[in-house]
Amino acid sequence: MSMPAIAAAIEDIKHQPVVSPTHFAHVVFRTSQIKAMSDWYKTALNAHAAFETEMLVFLTYDEEHHRVAILNVEGLAEQPDGVVGLQHIAYSYKSLHELLGNYVRLREKGIVPKWSVNHGPTTSLYYSDPDGNQVEFQVDNYDSLEEATAFFYSEAFAVNPIGVPFDPDALYERLLAGEDERQLKLRPPSGPAGPEIIGIR
Repeated sequence: MSMPAIAAAIEDIKHQPVVSPTHFAHVVFRTSQIKAMSDWYKTALNAHAAFETEMLVFLTYDEEHHRVAILNVEGLAEQPDGVVGLQHIAYSYKSLHELLGNYVRLREKGIVPKWSVNHGPTTSLYYSDPDGNQVEFQVDNYDSLEEATAFFYSEAFAVNPIGVPFDPDALYERLLAGEDERQLKLRPPSGPAGPEIIGIR
């Protein structure tokens, strides 16, 4: 391709829409307690190390070479509350059975959620890793994107955009007793609520 043709191609590209990624690849944490962090994510995500040294760990749970990377940096301070930053990362599960069954398995290993809430579009369990990073495990409550999006424009969301807390043990017992999963995932009615009900920092 000639230089004028290259220049013309670049000029054309500049006016095209930005391309979305094909998928979310991984998240990277820096820590001063790499073993505790590595052990937590191995357990919480049922992940294994694709690469592991005292300085760097790559963890995966699927076909991707790594989904979580953990970098060891000595002497880091703890995360303070009340500063800007990443609120949480989220992982989706296929069903309420899978989400709550996993809740029970993690609870037996000492990993328990700090907050359980039905947002409307999702039923969610929020955890904190050893460094205080917040991780959401969720299941979609609706079968289509259109239904989930419609909830954002509902009166229920206008009154309470945060969600309705729930007891995961009680919800799982109802599920195991044979109640319909789709009905159990519907967000219960609630009064007004705002950020003050958020059970994570």
